[in-house]
Amino acid sequence: MPKEKSIFQQALKIMKWNWGKGLVVAMLLFMGFILYLVITMSTDKKFSFDLVTEEYYAKEMLYQNEIDAETNTNNLDEKIDFEILDHGLKLKFPTTFEASKIKGTVFLYRPSNEKLDFSLPLVLEESYVLIPGINLIDGRWNIIIDWQYDGKPYMYKKSFTY
Repeated sequence: MPKEKSIFQQALKIMKWNWGKGLVVAMLLFMGFILYLVITMSTDKKFSFDLVTEEYYAKEMLYQNEIDAETNTNNLDEKIDFEILDHGLKLKFPTTFEASKIKGTVFLYRPSNEKLDFSLPLVLEESYVLIPGINLIDGRWNIIIDWQYDGKPYMYKKSFTY
């Protein structure tokens, strides 16, 4: 008595399934998946992001002010000295500046956790500022010092690991 073949085996025999057909089916499935992703990403509102801002020109002018302030800082003969201590962070300003005439802010932000970001007024003791280590936890930080001296803007940016 001959063994009866299953419907699946009979269908495979009729279709003559081989590696070429498998490759074509796999490619069609992949192309369908990519097409699905493209359509979903272009029509779904939660994936809609505009890279251009409404007040582009005004923001560009503010950014130009930042560039000018950084250029002023880079053109200084004596640079800001940055020192990491056990009890905090010491920022030493050029001695050519009179400490009482410097007005500005120190902004420290943690790229991994915005809840740790903080800002301090720039108050110099002689020619340096000490930021207490109690506010700083171990890891990567970015610092922005934005100040003015005799009406001229300055900006210092640096990344560091505490």
